[in-house]
Amino acid sequence: MASTATAELCDTNQRLVKSGEVRVLDPIFNIYGHNQIFSGPVVTLKVYEDNVIVRETLETKGEGRVLVIDGGGSRRCALLGGNLAQLAHNMGWVGIVVNGCVRDVDEINSTDIGVRAIGSNPLKSNKRGIGEKNIPVSIGGTSIFPGEWLYADSDGVIISKNELTV
Repeated sequence: MASTATAELCDTNQRLVKSGEVRVLDPIFNIYGHNQIFSGPVVTLKVYEDNVIVRETLETKGEGRVLVIDGGGSRRCALLGGNLAQLAHNMGWVGIVVNGCVRDVDEINSTDIGVRAIGSNPLKSNKRGIGEKNIPVSIGGTSIFPGEWLYADSDGVIISKNELTV
């Protein structure tokens, strides 16, 4: 996976930024996980205070992909914890972006995976199995589609319709 800085990707691909093919997410995310820089093709989920589909998805081979979870921005419970972060790493996922909360922050921070979330909350989520997979989601002021590319580092998170080069 590419480890090129998001700022450099934006600078090099200004035409794509202006056309909307490259979008910058609003700076709403906290950085978690041992790997602060990650990138890969996107798989999307839309859930609300329920992480059954999150687990089911992370139990599949990640193959260098990034899971983007639209949790509706809820801060009332966590959609991802230390066990799921470790599972994601073991299954080959490179990163997870959560429009919601995580828990077990120390465990996540010691796992070789990149995670972005809007906060942390010690409460676990519901287990109803309600949600949707591989649909367009809206997070951080932009729409994100399955198969697009996500790039994350300390400067922020960007989305591209295609894999970027410098």
